[in-house]
Amino acid sequence: MGDLNRLQIGNIHIPNRVLMAPLSGISDKPFRRLAKLYNAGLVFSEMIASKEMIRKTRQSERKSKINEEIGPIAVQLAGIDAETMAEAARILVDRGANIIDINFGCPAKKIVRKASGSALMRNVSLASEIMSKVVKSVQVPVTVKMRTGWDIYNRNAPELAKIAEDCGIQMITVHGRTRCQFFNGNSDWKFIQEVKNSVNIPVIANGDIKTFSDAVNCLMISGADGIMIGRAAQGQPWLPGLLADYLNTGIVGAAPNQNERKQIARAHFLDMLSFYGVESGVRNARKHMGWYAKGLPEANAFRNLINNTMDPVKVEAAINYYFRVDVAA
Repeated sequence: MGDLNRLQIGNIHIPNRVLMAPLSGISDKPFRRLAKLYNAGLVFSEMIASKEMIRKTRQSERKSKINEEIGPIAVQLAGIDAETMAEAARILVDRGANIIDINFGCPAKKIVRKASGSALMRNVSLASEIMSKVVKSVQVPVTVKMRTGWDIYNRNAPELAKIAEDCGIQMITVHGRTRCQFFNGNSDWKFIQEVKNSVNIPVIANGDIKTFSDAVNCLMISGADGIMIGRAAQGQPWLPGLLADYLNTGIVGAAPNQNERKQIARAHFLDMLSFYGVESGVRNARKHMGWYAKGLPEANAFRNLINNTMDPVKVEAAINYYFRVDVAA
């Protein structure tokens, strides 16, 4: 399949070309640690609002805790004021961010209403100002994540990518849908090739990459330099690493067995308790534990139990009981 040790973002060498996406409410510090442990080439933080970063809100402070993580790590910023974005980027680099990623791709209504995220693809002059000022404000590589465009009639990702390169952006990730598609329809890997052909910096393909064959097909169709895994890694933090190994060797690696999955889920749960505190940790862990249980014969009973208790001892006991080998699917 070829050597994947070829992805370079500015002066940073990435060990493989399979990246773990920034996912709001998902790619927190405990999840990133697991993804890196299982060989994701690069992990991204949750999206951080630049204004909140400047104000040092509780949420932004938690999201920006990147100390003691295995690098490299990219921190994603969102906002519409170039000076604020630049200042937030400087703060994050001082805290240890190896890469700053600018969000031009989030389709969420609450983000778009503020003219941020994917809405900036409709305001190229402001997008250009943001990229230029952030690049000039820090000494680490700056990257951008975008969609193909606002809607099917305005797919301007190739043009915006060229502007980004001219501003000094070092890598571009393209989710192969428009903003108006949200997550409906299919990711257009072929269109990503148009972005790749428009620039000389690395382009990463994102969207609908769930399996080994998806990874190969996406790279072939898009011509991208790498792939980014998002929702498919929910409950499978080992997936980016498995895909990276497969692309590099052609060998289909095995996902963790039932006992290993129990140990991963339990370690993840305990790490979330430590990171968030008991009450928030239990609440935030529920979705992850539910995803880990996918495919278990007693998955519904497990989810019902953990969704109706705030007792961490009961949740840990449920993990040990429901993930036992004798109930493996």
